[in-house]
Amino acid sequence: MTQPVDPGGLVVAAPRSGAGKTTIALGLMRAFRRRGLAVQPFKCGPDYIDPAFHAVATGRPSVNLDTWAMAAGTLSGLVARHTASADIVLAEGVMGLFDGVARPGQTARGSTADLAALSGWPVLLVLDVSGQTETAAAVAAGCAGYRCDVGFAGVILNRVSSVRHLALIAPAFERLGLPLFGAVFNDAELALPERHLGLVQAGETADIDRRLDVFADAMEKSVDLDAVRRAARPASLPSSSDAAAGLSPPGQRVAIARDRAFSFMYPHLLDRWRLAGAEILPFSPLADQPPDPGADAVWLPGGYPELHAGVLASAQRFHGGLRALAARSVPIHGECGGYMVLGRGIEDAQGARHSMVGLLRIETSFASRSLHLGYRRAQLRFDCALGAAGTEIMGHEFHYAGTLAADDDPLVECQDAAGAAMSEGGARRGSVSGTFFHAIDRRSA
Repeated sequence: MTQPVDPGGLVVAAPRSGAGKTTIALGLMRAFRRRGLAVQPFKCGPDYIDPAFHAVATGRPSVNLDTWAMAAGTLSGLVARHTASADIVLAEGVMGLFDGVARPGQTARGSTADLAALSGWPVLLVLDVSGQTETAAAVAAGCAGYRCDVGFAGVILNRVSSVRHLALIAPAFERLGLPLFGAVFNDAELALPERHLGLVQAGETADIDRRLDVFADAMEKSVDLDAVRRAARPASLPSSSDAAAGLSPPGQRVAIARDRAFSFMYPHLLDRWRLAGAEILPFSPLADQPPDPGADAVWLPGGYPELHAGVLASAQRFHGGLRALAARSVPIHGECGGYMVLGRGIEDAQGARHSMVGLLRIETSFASRSLHLGYRRAQLRFDCALGAAGTEIMGHEFHYAGTLAADDDPLVECQDAAGAAMSEGGARRGSVSGTFFHAIDRRSA
């Protein structure tokens, strides 16, 4: 049995990565907010950078919805909880519309189309039409008809070069009966700065509000926003208790590292932990702040420790605070960058070694970049901050670090999305643990 979830929503998608869906999604979010609407953003898949931009654009927290890693109850609970006070929902897709992994995870294959099918939100397709004319309509028609369980709202053309260019494209959409909401012309201002893990983070983009207003100006000038809003549809998802779904907090008073070196924290985890009654105690390692000595768990998220390795190496109050809690057997967990900082040392891109906390024996290096990317299914071998031994954790790994040494007990038995065994086993030493993957949800019973 399903229940309708108001308000109406759309999934902003594209046939491929790099088509401009983030820019268009942010522009739409900001434009609707400027109209006085409460805009609820979501991000499809395991992205921890885009949601921060969504939050600035809308003034509301953005949450990941991941059909591979999340149980159905987690997904429906998050949608119900976060859309209750919204006027419109905009969910930004990931990769190409139908791109997912080969084998389904907890709910589906992780594609944008899977989320659209599950939620009932129709797809607003962003088409990069640079270098093509009528073929754009053929691509849109193929996307619209490829899966009968995915609703199709219409199209926004992106990177149109001229009025003449648009005149060569638009008639084919009219002939096929495909709604065309607007056309956004080439503009160097419609971009965000990038680095090796994606966009430069929202908190580090000094002129973020100006950029978002430029995006919104382009949407108001080039897109029929009223038609976009009329195309939105309410979601219909299985009923779920939000409190019953998701990863449990690792403690009652959880100290979490939060600054530019430790910013990759999935919003839905904090949402779930607060809902379960946990008290979140943020601290900044870059400011040499130790975790609260009264914390009964510590969490070091991922981020960019390699860009701040010298500062982190000299943060002795931070190091000492962690060691004192570890000596009392307080659970401490690090993900990706946080995992590396818990280790003995990090070698930066220039080959210089920086000593880290040393609670784990891992040594990592960025001197020779090696991409590690993909979903992970991991069974815990020991009790730790992630849960009890035997618990299955669904997560995602994305980093360029190499491992020089690792002498601790492996924390998990790990597989990729296809079921192949992975060498990534994390580490555990006493009450301290770490993994390269970021936990998203626990495996539903």
